[in-house]
Amino acid sequence: MSTIIAIVGRPNVGKSTLYNRLIGQREAIVDDYSGVTRDRKYGVSEWNGKQFTVVDTGGFVQGSGDVFESAIRSQVLIAIEEADVLLFMVDSMTGITDLDDEIADLLRRVDKPVFVVVNKVENMERMLSANEFWALGFENTFFVSSLTGSGTGDLLDAVSEYVEEKTPEKSESDLPKFAILGRPNAGKSSLVNALLGEERSIVTDVAGTTRDTVHSLYNRYGMRFMLIDTAGIRKKSKVKESLEFYSVMRAIRALEEADVMFLMVDATQGLEAQDMSLFRLAQKRRKGIVILVNKWDLVEKDHKTAEEYARMIRERIAPFSDVPVVFISALEKTRVHKALQEGLRVYENRRRRIPTSELNEVLLDEIARHPPPPVRGKYPKIKYVTQLPTPAPTFAFFSSFAKDIRANYRQFLENRIRAHWDFAGVPIRIVTRKK
Repeated sequence: MSTIIAIVGRPNVGKSTLYNRLIGQREAIVDDYSGVTRDRKYGVSEWNGKQFTVVDTGGFVQGSGDVFESAIRSQVLIAIEEADVLLFMVDSMTGITDLDDEIADLLRRVDKPVFVVVNKVENMERMLSANEFWALGFENTFFVSSLTGSGTGDLLDAVSEYVEEKTPEKSESDLPKFAILGRPNAGKSSLVNALLGEERSIVTDVAGTTRDTVHSLYNRYGMRFMLIDTAGIRKKSKVKESLEFYSVMRAIRALEEADVMFLMVDATQGLEAQDMSLFRLAQKRRKGIVILVNKWDLVEKDHKTAEEYARMIRERIAPFSDVPVVFISALEKTRVHKALQEGLRVYENRRRRIPTSELNEVLLDEIARHPPPPVRGKYPKIKYVTQLPTPAPTFAFFSSFAKDIRANYRQFLENRIRAHWDFAGVPIRIVTRKK
């Protein structure tokens, strides 16, 4: 499970600029996603061979006066609760403010790694004045310029020491884990209630690995899995902005724990940008995906409606369009059983292992008929393919001039794999290596 790193601090200290640098520079970036809420940003970054999720808390608060400071405090408290590592950002140009002191006081009580990031240190004069931030009392204090990138490498070196891939509890490791995610009012709670709320013999509650996340064991109709329930997040706070931020943190945490994501889409609104953000994040985290189009009972339809609706969804999620789409009504419990079956199918697809001999027998013939196109006069020749021993499907193609095989040809290889073996709902990674 990926480590979550949250950037916290008062407004205008450069949190978003640091986020963009962590996510955007060539050697660190994996991808960038617009958030589940208005200004929320979260993405996957990589440093020293380790991947971690970065959450930007900038641009989050709207308001002024006491409400403004109260909302910032609430934001920091949520980040403290949900994140694994905290980057506390301050501004060398303004020095230590009362709000910095208040945030520092909260962070001193936390039993989690805290890094003070003194920003806008772009010359020797500011470096000297920035030494006042040692007074905050944190050992891990770094002087950076998020605008130019100065000092961010040292910061990431230190942060990456705390980034480790977490393993699930042994008692649950052999069971599929499904997380239901989606926009507010898409019907997540209704689906959870349909699965868990009325059938007394279905579930046994299991303590969650994080606070307020309930792992419930579903064991009925020949299906057995863990359901990661995040439907109760609205009860966390009455403050809208805090609720939205908490929702993002909870969604990321639930997704990281899961094997398969059920993406709930409101049929009356269609697949929106927020849904696509979750979809692309799950794709990058290489989780299984099933799209559930809920409230299908409210849509006027004829015999072609579902087919057309599914086609529009697949166009939006292309090129990764090999994803099950199930039309359900959680309220009326229509096709809920079908959704679970698809979830288990995707889970098995994610674990699928193809023998090396079978891969080479099938794919080398395809490659011989459609070889990689030449690049700058070089003709890559793929000689061998194998599936790597990774949690999600990864295929290595050994070739001459491996670095010259373009992305569109790697997409062709992925399509041929999907044509011969069932990997529906599962992101596939194609790597090319020098033979």
